[in-house]
Amino acid sequence: MLAAVAINPVNHVLRCETWASKRLQKHAGKTICIKIPPMITFRMLIDGAGEMQSAESESSADATLVLTQSMLLRFFSGDAGVFEHITTMGDPDLARELLDIGRQIDVSVMFENDLSKVVGDIPAHRIAQSGKDFVQWQVDNVDRLTRSLKEYLTEENVILTKFAAIQQMAEETANLKIETELLEQRINRLIQQISPLSE
Repeated sequence: MLAAVAINPVNHVLRCETWASKRLQKHAGKTICIKIPPMITFRMLIDGAGEMQSAESESSADATLVLTQSMLLRFFSGDAGVFEHITTMGDPDLARELLDIGRQIDVSVMFENDLSKVVGDIPAHRIAQSGKDFVQWQVDNVDRLTRSLKEYLTEENVILTKFAAIQQMAEETANLKIETELLEQRINRLIQQISPLSE
């Protein structure tokens, strides 16, 4: 289902960038799996024309690319650096080829070109720029939220550590009180034993 939704845009990009589909032709018949945890996983098959077709969902993939949702946002904002953080598994040559093609394709420029055919160059540029700014704003928000959460958890861990230290000190204090009471009882017994002797 998800593969069917993704295949049309991917093939559109490959038809616009014919050099990319030519590079993929040498991997014809291989399956790619894209994972965006926790819920999105889809598989695509490279056909003889270097385009994508839907693959069996149970089939094992030749190469798997794993990226987070924030990486996906960064990709759509035109950040080519996102490809450095994508985890790959399986066929290293195919994975390297996919990442290299991804680095060279600017999706935002393609979107702007397609849009300009409908609304004209200037409105298309403004709409594309607004979309890019909106996505970048989302990426920045996710980054800020992640940093804040890390800081909070770090501080929370310090509090939890202090609580554990306080609890340990309370136990040691209770043990010391018990030992003090036992020592006091021994001293009292010794005093009682000594008292008849001194009389």
